[in-house]
Amino acid sequence: MAKQTKAGESGLKELRNKVLFTFLLLAVYRIGVHIPLPGVDGEALSDFFATAQNTLFGLFDMFAGGGLKNFSIFALGIMPYISASIIMQLLTVVSPTLSKWKKEEGEAGRKKITQWTRYGTVMITVVQGMGISIGLENMTSPAGASIVMEAGWGFRLTTIMTLTSGTIFIMWLGERITARGLGNGISLIIFAGIVAGLPGALSNSFQLLSAGEVTLFVALFILAIIVGVLLAIVYVERAQRRLPIHYAKRMMGRKMYGGQTSHLPLKLNTAGVIPAIFASSILMFPATIASFSQADWLNVVSNNLMPDSLVYNIFFVALIVFFCFFYTAIIFDPKDIAENLKKQGGFIPGIRPGLKTKEYIDRVLSRLTFSGAIYMSLVCVLPVFMIREFNVPFYYGGTALLIVVAVAMDTMAQFQSHLISRHYEGLMTKTRIKGRR
Repeated sequence: MAKQTKAGESGLKELRNKVLFTFLLLAVYRIGVHIPLPGVDGEALSDFFATAQNTLFGLFDMFAGGGLKNFSIFALGIMPYISASIIMQLLTVVSPTLSKWKKEEGEAGRKKITQWTRYGTVMITVVQGMGISIGLENMTSPAGASIVMEAGWGFRLTTIMTLTSGTIFIMWLGERITARGLGNGISLIIFAGIVAGLPGALSNSFQLLSAGEVTLFVALFILAIIVGVLLAIVYVERAQRRLPIHYAKRMMGRKMYGGQTSHLPLKLNTAGVIPAIFASSILMFPATIASFSQADWLNVVSNNLMPDSLVYNIFFVALIVFFCFFYTAIIFDPKDIAENLKKQGGFIPGIRPGLKTKEYIDRVLSRLTFSGAIYMSLVCVLPVFMIREFNVPFYYGGTALLIVVAVAMDTMAQFQSHLISRHYEGLMTKTRIKGRR
């Protein structure tokens, strides 16, 4: 009993330290969001964003956790790192060198890919920082006040260096949370940014309701939609297709092994929330650069890539479907599963081991992935309907809800897994003591 108590206390202490470490780094991130960039008139910028809440800037500001609205040192958020990760994963498929790093060199290869992802993050941030700095010099508030106090190359270089340093620091925070904290650091940073904006969005909704701009019936209808979307997300994220696995009996020495029945769980949404984040990141990169430019053709691109436009949503859905299949193919290989089952004497009833098993798993997984992509597309395009009809903030939209719910469920799953793994030895000790009695 003493050993069990000691093991339990050690596990709880480690879990408590992980949770506190995660909250501490997220607090550092939230503090940085409110540190303004030098040379920007905060009052004029606030006036500008007050009129751009439900535009592309509002969507980008949601992923930046409010950093763009304040034009802080974290204005670009973590999206450049996500864009670089997408590019590296795409290159891994077409580049023999990167493919060799990933498949043959193990941990060393993954470290090389991570390092090149960081280099890509710096390059993307420099390009975005240059575009934003030039665009800010040409922008004015609704009252006509200039947003940049002193335009010129001094402001541009300062902006590029500050935004690049801020993004790299956020990337480092995410990696530290993943390594020493609880949950996926990058996802938790996006999660924290969205959740931090919820109180303001709720306050705005209550103001619209009290002012009579939104009727009580419309408010209840929006609430019903939000609850319905939440239930749908939880249901689908936990949904599985379980393929039955039988293991043949084998004699090894004097013992009989096998003869058991198990199952292979295939999630309906194997890729999780990654496709929605990747698709948003891909669309926001060119749209952000275009929106800060005065060129006519870039203004046309920016207008067509507004979140409520038909072109934006067509590309958005197409990218979600693509990344659902792409990311699933990266993290789940039916060939490896089929080979491992064959080595262990396992088989799916009615399916021959080997190639036929691989084809069967691939066929089932493709159907599940297509269904998951349709579900994610429907959830993510819901903001368009709600914004256009009811003028509600992005925070109530499907993309934000999907990220918040999925990240929360994933973090809680890791929390429970940690508890189970740390208390397993103590539970077994307790069971043995009872058995002796």
